[in-house]
Amino acid sequence: MLDIPRLRVLRAVVATGSIRASASMLGYTPSAVSQQLATLQRETGLQLFERSGRGIEPTAAGRALAAEADTLFEAFSRVERVVGDLRDGRVGTLSIGYFGSAGAAWLAPTVAALRAEFPDLRLDLLLTEFAPGDPDVDIFVEETGVERPGSVDVHRLAEDPYLAVVRVDDPLAQVPQVPLAGLAERHWVDNEPREGACRQVLLNACAQAGFSPSFVVETHDYRTAMSFVATGIGLTVVPALGIGELPDGLTTVALVSPTPVRYISLAVKKSIARHPAARRAVELLEDMVCAGKTRAG
Repeated sequence: MLDIPRLRVLRAVVATGSIRASASMLGYTPSAVSQQLATLQRETGLQLFERSGRGIEPTAAGRALAAEADTLFEAFSRVERVVGDLRDGRVGTLSIGYFGSAGAAWLAPTVAALRAEFPDLRLDLLLTEFAPGDPDVDIFVEETGVERPGSVDVHRLAEDPYLAVVRVDDPLAQVPQVPLAGLAERHWVDNEPREGACRQVLLNACAQAGFSPSFVVETHDYRTAMSFVATGIGLTVVPALGIGELPDGLTTVALVSPTPVRYISLAVKKSIARHPAARRAVELLEDMVCAGKTRAG
């Protein structure tokens, strides 16, 4: 195995072109530098230097090894900076995973606050709804039978009930709530792009109510589905977080017996959970959920 300090000596001698200059730079004696180079040549089985007049000149092998060592020491420098950041309670990079409606509702104010409080922090945002990644903090919808790895701490962030979105001239708009089974004979506008946790929550609730939704139009997002509802084609059922600002002419109706509910959780890597930016991200998200509950109340 190559000795890191000896590679550092090699790099210094190649850079300065002199044993004496590199010894001065490294705080060694010239004889110590010469011994380190001799040992490195024995370890590698390579001739790294050759005599040139009264000095030495790196061989092609010596220059190549020193160039590769440059890459190694650049990586060591990055690791040392990370160690310093972690020791001082700083986090250089924080990645946050999210799904669509959580991103629309919570991500912008969270990122704005983190940027204001941690101006040197680099934030990586990952839409993990369709392409799962490995973010430091992940906002996700719980899925039956799917467990997160032991390397993360998981806690529930919010309960997100589904609401029926109908036109204001729909008879359902005149009632505060409707049994889910009351939608069995209605035309539905689909709003999910794939079979996933959010769709399954709704289909399970409909099955519990004794029917399967009659989808007459297939769309792939909540906003598009609501635009179809505005035409009178049918109704759609959307998690409360995904509704945002309703288009003109539409309203929502609560669903009961049963109420479909998706559960939103946070997964935070244990390795980063105690650091200020990660803790602050969690606090900001929890505060927004609480503020949303207060407004709803």
